[in-house]
Amino acid sequence: MNQLKTLAQYLAGEFTNNDQALSQPAWFVNLRLWLRPVHIFADQSISLFAEQANIININLPYRQRLLRLKYRENEPNNLEVEHYKFKEINYVKGGGSNPEILTRITLDQLEFLPTCTLKVELENRESGSHFKALPTSEKPCSFSYENQEYQVKLGFEVNEKELFTFDKGIDKDTGKAIWGALLGPYIYHKITDFSSEI
Repeated sequence: MNQLKTLAQYLAGEFTNNDQALSQPAWFVNLRLWLRPVHIFADQSISLFAEQANIININLPYRQRLLRLKYRENEPNNLEVEHYKFKEINYVKGGGSNPEILTRITLDQLEFLPTCTLKVELENRESGSHFKALPTSEKPCSFSYENQEYQVKLGFEVNEKELFTFDKGIDKDTGKAIWGALLGPYIYHKITDFSSEI
């Protein structure tokens, strides 16, 4: 199986960090994370709709975005993850748990975020393939939403059993992390597999 499909299969699913949130409630919010395959680009890339929700407000999901997994141009053996924002969030809100919503996504609703691309490294461990997605520069991912400027430092690791997310919101004035994985990664376990939708 090729690396691109393996990475997509590991990521495609509904995840929970319930164990971590219960053991460290002061530092980790109990979240539900959806990474749902969507078919948008007419090429060999694989796209995932990403959305999350606090378990207390499971019906109020947020941080909707699109991850596009692909081979890097001129580097056929190396993967990257492009990030896209939705121009109208309300149009896709709830798509993680209701895939019917995602069937209406079109290319003109997406905006590519050029500072938010991650390079992917593959480690072959005894337990299997382990992927690391790392920023391509020291500068954080930057984008605007509702006339506000945001900065996020992105990153994740994933294997067949666990997903670790390192996303942190950055204060654009001080450069300090203000939310997210402040004391280490969020550690998720897959509770529903969406890989058959790839």
